Amino acid sequence: MSRHAALLPATFSRTIEDWLAEDIPSFDYGGYVVGNDDKVATLFCKSDGVLAGWNFEEGAEIMPYGGKVAVAEVRGPARRILMGERLALNILARCSGVASRARRLRTLADTLGFTGVIAGTRKTTPGFRLVEKYGMEVGGADTHRMDLSTMVMLKDNHIWATGSITNAVKSARSVAGFSVKIEVECQSEQDAYEAIDAGADIVMLDNFTPDTLRLAASNVKTKCQSTRNNVLIEASGGITENTAALYMVPGIDIISFGTMTQSVPHVDFSLKIAHETSEPALSTNGVCDF
Repeated sequence: MSRHAALLPATFSRTIEDWLAEDIPSFDYGGYVVGNDDKVATLFCKSDGVLAGWNFEEGAEIMPYGGKVAVAEVRGPARRILMGERLALNILARCSGVASRARRLRTLADTLGFTGVIAGTRKTTPGFRLVEKYGMEVGGADTHRMDLSTMVMLKDNHIWATGSITNAVKSARSVAGFSVKIEVECQSEQDAYEAIDAGADIVMLDNFTPDTLRLAASNVKTKCQSTRNNVLIEASGGITENTAALYMVPGIDIISFGTMTQSVPHVDFSLKIAHETSEPALSTNGVCDF
């Protein structure tokens, strides 16, 4: 079993059952055609990427070089294999796509000597968040906050609704207590200074250009060192894989990417049942029983 699989909650099997129920709300006509004879199917990867969402060699980088690579075998009744085929391929394609982008961004940071955190965001697909956050983990990125309950993020609307950053942080701290971190989205250095003085744990420099970010990060970090040295500085807003290197500057502790899940290319997989005369494509090391 993949070490990351231990992260999944006990309720995830119910989620899979719900997705299967969505796909088979009544009769499974194709399942009737193939019946319950035991079959062997091979999972192929047909494009470059990081394998995520499958226990076998999860986190491995796959490079088919224009062809396809067998990555696992599936054994079981034909009806059950084909029942889960499309669902499994959809999960693998999306999860591996997220993992692949996360891996590329983490590798870029390491190459440039940037030691800060590479993170995703909460810009995930409704109902599919767990899979996408899982892909981030496999790819080597930080998931950022999982949901509204795991960290307080005070954005422009929170601040406008309460009148100031100080008011918003004070209100949040009154209910979040000591164990929940508070992050404030800041549009300027002055916003960041107010957030630090108000007691924020993280200040986000949002939608800064690379040049203004470099200067602001240096100034805000100096402010932190003279007042509260444990405050983290995050860069976010419009940062893509193509522009990421420009934001990996001194003073930044975290860079978050909405593009880690939005418009991310999927990895291409297929599942093929072996012909009766075919030899199994893999050894039993990569077997999944249905």
